[in-house]
Amino acid sequence: MNINSMIFLTAFLPGVFVLDRLCGMGGKKGHIPLQNVLLLLASLVFYAWGEPVGIVLLFFSIVLNYILGLLLELSLRADGEAEADTVHGFRSRLVLTAGVLVNLGLLGYYKYFNFFLRILNRISGRQLFEMRDIPLPIGISFFTFGAVAYLADLYRGLYPAEKNPVDMALYMSFFPKISVGPIARYRDFGRQLKHRTESLEKTAEGIRRFAYGLGKKVLVANVLGSCVDKIYGQDISNVTGAMVWCAALLYTLQIYYDFSGFSDMAVGLSKMFGFEICENFNYPYLSGSIQEFWRRWHISLSSWFRDYLYIPLGGNRKGKARTYLNLAVVFLATGLWHGATTAFLFWGVMHGFFMIVERLGFKKVLEKSGILKYVYTMLIVNFGWVIFRVANLQPAFAYLRRMIMPWRYTVSTWALRELINNRCILMAVLGVLGMGLIQAAVHRFLPMLERMKGGILEMLYCMLLVIFSVLFLVNGTYNPAIYLNF
Repeated sequence: MNINSMIFLTAFLPGVFVLDRLCGMGGKKGHIPLQNVLLLLASLVFYAWGEPVGIVLLFFSIVLNYILGLLLELSLRADGEAEADTVHGFRSRLVLTAGVLVNLGLLGYYKYFNFFLRILNRISGRQLFEMRDIPLPIGISFFTFGAVAYLADLYRGLYPAEKNPVDMALYMSFFPKISVGPIARYRDFGRQLKHRTESLEKTAEGIRRFAYGLGKKVLVANVLGSCVDKIYGQDISNVTGAMVWCAALLYTLQIYYDFSGFSDMAVGLSKMFGFEICENFNYPYLSGSIQEFWRRWHISLSSWFRDYLYIPLGGNRKGKARTYLNLAVVFLATGLWHGATTAFLFWGVMHGFFMIVERLGFKKVLEKSGILKYVYTMLIVNFGWVIFRVANLQPAFAYLRRMIMPWRYTVSTWALRELINNRCILMAVLGVLGMGLIQAAVHRFLPMLERMKGGILEMLYCMLLVIFSVLFLVNGTYNPAIYLNF
């Protein structure tokens, strides 16, 4: 089940919301545990709806990390009693290492097993190993990274182990975030499992955020995506340079509105049930450097790699050479997290390369370049999205050649307007304006409009967004979710 599907919007969400409020009528002392049981059951139904087999893996991961958390706390206590002069001893490090390796091992098997077999076959020059049919469980990257963060922060002493198995299971499986994130951390989510408030104001804010996210996804991303697929669906020899540029620009908007739309819906749904989860986007296409882009794009992932990979590797504390090496490792891992192909690895390494170049001094040049810094950033990001979308290096480079030298590729049996309709053009214009430009203009020149937030006009606007989104969902069949693949 997806949070932008008709079954979710018309049956699942209204039913769970009403039951949650009925459970909450039990009084302040007892309603939170009862609501947690309800939300856990709802989350498992939500996940099992589209992943009847994957639910077994989710159960295993929940039980595994619940037990590992208890063992890690016992080990920390034993190490503290046995070694008063050290913070952590051998036992706790062993449990933490085992927990991280098992979690990443599960992720590696389902996501990367065939990838490494292909590498071994290429190195050997013959088919040593047969590929396996291993379906990728939905959300495995998100709940695995959440589990690793839980164990790592427990080891650091930020909180005690979760003793309630229901709360642990709800942390890992909460339905608004399990399929496409954000990657919620237990340090933020855990205390809300015990104490949270559901209010009319928070519910109204949640509905507003959900409406905006649904509109982003259905009205903008889906419309743009159908045209992008038409262009990339052509044989490469029949695609002109202009077509590739249009497809690249449209996909740049599509992936932002698709992923940020899902993140808005997750934040909104969480608020409706009393939870606050992290924001995942901050107008990334207004960035003036690749460094800034990664502070604004997929914030929960980039901060996860910063806290659990970059800083443990030494961060920027061990000299410039080590800092650059750490950045390279982080972005290699970022590419690998997104997909098990050399194209995703190249995409990650490319972003890491420009991060290092900017740290070497190019960032100072960018700061003095005015509008050129935005052009530079968008070109790098845009070229990267071509590789990301094609997910195969050889054809991706063919598309990039057409972008770099469009005058050499002008012949096609299709006219560009046959592939891009008026609805797509309209949504592309609105998408460009809505990626932060309108918001910045309102904040600077029309601050009185910001004070209307939450008023009747915005409520009517959100109602229209939901109505039109539902109509599009009913009448259309194109409703992919890009980050479900990761």
